[in-house]
Amino acid sequence: MTPTRTPPHRPTGPAGPATDAPHVWADMTVEVALAVMAGARTTHLVIHDADGRRTGLVTRDRLAGFRAGPAYTDRVRLSELVAADTAPRT
Repeated sequence: MTPTRTPPHRPTGPAGPATDAPHVWADMTVEVALAVMAGARTTHLVIHDADGRRTGLVTRDRLAGFRAGPAYTDRVRLSELVAADTAPRT
């Protein structure tokens, strides 16, 4: 299992002030994120990029729904979900 890298501080970002939710890196896979949520007994995670900036928030329902869908593989990273959520819709 890949160890969770915790940012050294809790910055504010585009989604507002930091929360008490666990903070994780965007390169974490969906499977590992679900395991972190289960271990932390929380329903959401704050996502940070490689520079430690907050890039989004992901919920257990969002991850579980994605995992049940046809696009899921065990290699999908949280950054891919955040990018899909922020992409312009046509």
